[in-house]
Formats: sequence, structure tokens, C-alpha cells
Amino acid sequence: MSGGAWIVAAVAVPLAAAVAALLAGRRGASAAGLLGSLLGTAAVFGLAAAVLAGGAQSVVVGGWDAPLGIVLRADGLATAMMLMTAAVGGGIALYAWRYFGGPHANSTAQDADPGTATLRQEWLFWPVWLLAWGALNALYLSGDLFNLYVTLELLGLAAVALVALAGASAAAAALRYLLLALLGSMLYILGVELLYAAHQTLDLEQLRARMQPSLSTGLAAALMTTGLLVKTAVFPLHFWLPPAHGSAPAPVSAALSALVVKAGFYLLARLWLDLFGLLPWQAVPTLLGLLGAGAVLWGGVQALRQQRLKPMIAYSTVAQLGYLLIALSLAAGSATSPTADDALTAAVLLAASHAAAKASMFLCAGSLLAAYGHDRIDALAGFGTRLPVTATAFALAALSLIGLPPTGGFIGKYLLVESAVRAGAWGSVAVVLAGSLLAAMFLFHALSRAFVEERSVPDAEKAQLAAPTAPQFASLALALLAVALVVAGGPLQVLLARGAVP
Repeated sequence: MSGGAWIVAAVAVPLAAAVAALLAGRRGASAAGLLGSLLGTAAVFGLAAAVLAGGAQSVVVGGWDAPLGIVLRADGLATAMMLMTAAVGGGIALYAWRYFGGPHANSTAQDADPGTATLRQEWLFWPVWLLAWGALNALYLSGDLFNLYVTLELLGLAAVALVALAGASAAAAALRYLLLALLGSMLYILGVELLYAAHQTLDLEQLRARMQPSLSTGLAAALMTTGLLVKTAVFPLHFWLPPAHGSAPAPVSAALSALVVKAGFYLLARLWLDLFGLLPWQAVPTLLGLLGAGAVLWGGVQALRQQRLKPMIAYSTVAQLGYLLIALSLAAGSATSPTADDALTAAVLLAASHAAAKASMFLCAGSLLAAYGHDRIDALAGFGTRLPVTATAFALAALSLIGLPPTGGFIGKYLLVESAVRAGAWGSVAVVLAGSLLAAMFLFHALSRAFVEERSVPDAEKAQLAAPTAPQFASLALALLAVALVVAGGPLQVLLARGAVP
């Protein structure tokens, strides 16, 4: 298949699988979902091979070229993000296959006992999740600002629907998520309209060639950036994220935290590396770096204060997004220097490592909820004995999030610190080190519960509260992926370089 065919397949397969899962209903949704996940992953790996072999790939949808038509483009950055989505999304799908329908499907982070909230329509996870997957792939491939808006809206609506699967217990969180997503979208589309009025095109390549500093361009950049910061839950606009991620079922929390929030970061990177970064506005990368530093520290402190596991993991996501903003600020502020390339590699590697580790951690939380009926950290004594696979996965994921060797998180943070030192950003170095220390404190506190002797539990109670073993291996596989990314730095640089759009 040609590169263009792989591009079409990467978008069409998840969307077609979403329709198939919806039509299959309760009995066939999981089978359609698993098959769609497998075929979608294969399509993305085929596209990655085409990009590595021939550079950036593109396809003109409907035969109408830009600016009238829609052009889908796969460069190195887009391909790397799609590979991340495929690998982590496949692991989430395997876990969800056994998760929904079991006793653990009836617990959320707010429940003291399994069964107090019932997911009567748990099969709807599959069509909505596949819709989100297809929207993510379409977003990464979109080559114009309006198509990016459309895919961003589809992704946001799918994410809200996923949160709402938890029922009444998550209604407030889902509504807050929806309202903030709509606010971010409104700000973004206002900026798109200003750019179109000034340049008569929305195609990214054409805009890059025509972009000139002006009042309308500056206002557009401010509106679009603010909207994306809201959608990405960047400090101090993060207040909707912990309730939404913490109240959702475990596979949903994993998908939201690991993958969905990366879409806003990707668009910020596109705007400030490919478009607005060409203009003399160096104050904006500095501001993004400051917001990232605030996110790292605030998110770490809030995670340390949490008494429940899922909210702790959710606040950790706020902190991890801060590292991505710091890397983006270094890449955007260094233009075409080697520092920019290293910072971009660090950002993508940190995003991938965080996706694998955070998905694994939320899936571990789902297994712990099944085994204990709650996620109160101090009451999870002895989970290393009761759930050894989950404990191992949690430990490996924690190592990557902290940035300890040998993990992908370690290499990502090493490249980030190296880029900051080259740029003379010693404040960023201090923030990265402080954030890693905070992460070690709250993650090791949770992990220490695995080695505390468990109180005696009646056999009947253990029989009612039991986590199936098979799904736990999905969380272990994702944790091992986060570790294996330690060798991904070199191949990732090759992918980003060969797939660069000229």
C-alpha cells in the first residue's frame, strides 16, 4: 500500500469499527472493538514504515487541493503521536475487554463498595472509544486549521461521553468537562476566523508562507493558544481534569489521561513550532515555560495531598503536562538550533512514556478497586501479595513517571535537562528535579502499601472482591512499554527528521 492509502486507513478503520461496534450491540461490541483496535494499530504501523522509507506522506481528500479541499499529512511528529496512540490504545482495549461486565465495572473512585454504581451501558465504551481513537488520528493528520477544529470537537465530545459512562456519580464532572471543552473550542475557532480573514487560507503550509506580524495575527495566536491551554488542562486551567479523570471507569481514565490530553499539546506544538514560532514573539514560549513550571510543582504538591489513588494519579497528569510545556518552550524559543531538535525529541518521548506509564497506572487502579472495593491509599495494605502482577506494573510505571533509569521517562527527562542546560534555562532544570522528587514522594508512598501486611480478610469477602488476572497483564504490558522506551530516543530522532515537512 502507498503512504496515502495508509493515511486513509489510519482514520477510516477506527471510525468504521466504531460504527460496527454500535451496530453489534451489547453482545458483539467488544469483538468489533478488539478487531478494530488490531486493524487500526496495523494501519498506523504501516504508515510509520512508509514515513521512515519515503519521508512525509500526504493525501488530498476528494481530489480538491488546498485551500479548497482537505489535505491529510503525515510527518514525523504526527506519525510519532499516532504510534503512541496505537500502542497505548491497544493495551487499553485489551484491558477493557475483560474489565467491563465484571464486578469491578461497578466501582469508581468515589465508591466505598463495588456495586453502588452500575454501568448498565458499559458496551457503549467501544463505539465511543473507537470514535475518539479515529478523531485522534484524524487530528494528528489534519493539515488545515479548520479540520483541526472539527477533529478536536469530535474528540472532545467523545471524551465527555466516556466520562459520562460512569453514570450519575460522574455527571457533574462530565458537565464541567463539556463546558470547559466548549469554551476552549470557542476561543480556538475565533482565532481561526481571524487568521482566515487576514490570509484567505487555513492550510498550514500556505499560512506558514504568508504569515506576517500584525494585530489580527497576534490576537488569533492569543485566542487559539488560550483555548488549547484550557483543553489541555494546563495549570492554572486544570481544575476540570482531576474530577473528570478520577470519577471515570479505569479504562476511560487511562484513555483520557494518557492520550486525549495530548491532542491539545500536539496542536500547541504545531502552532508554535510551525506557524507562530516564525514570528518575533519570544515572550510566548517563555510564558508557556512558566505555566509548565507551575504545573509541575502545583500538580506534584496536590498529588502528594491526595488520600485516594485515582485523584492522585489524575493530579500527576497535571504535573506531567508541565514537563511537555517546558520542552515546548525550549523548542519554540531555540528556533532551528540543535537545542530545538533535542527539546522536541524530549517532548515526544516524555509524552509517549507518560502515556504508557499513566495508562498502566490507571489500569492498576482499576484492578485495585476490584480487589479492595475502594482506592483509599492507606487502606490498600498488602496489594503486593494479593495482586503481584498489578504491584509490579505499578512499580515499573512509577519508575518511568519519576524519571529513574532504565525507563523512557528517564531518557526523556535527561534530554529535557540537557536542552535546558544548553539554553541556559537553569530554572527549568531546578523545576524538573523538584518535580521528580515530588513524584517520588507520592508514588513511593502509594507503592509502599504493597509491602504492608494486610489485615485478615474473610474468604467470603475475598471471593466477592477479586480482580481477574488477565486484565492485569495489559497494565503490565503498558508498564513494560514505558520501560522499553529507554531505547526509543535514537529511532525517534530519525523519525522526526525523515518525516519533517519541508
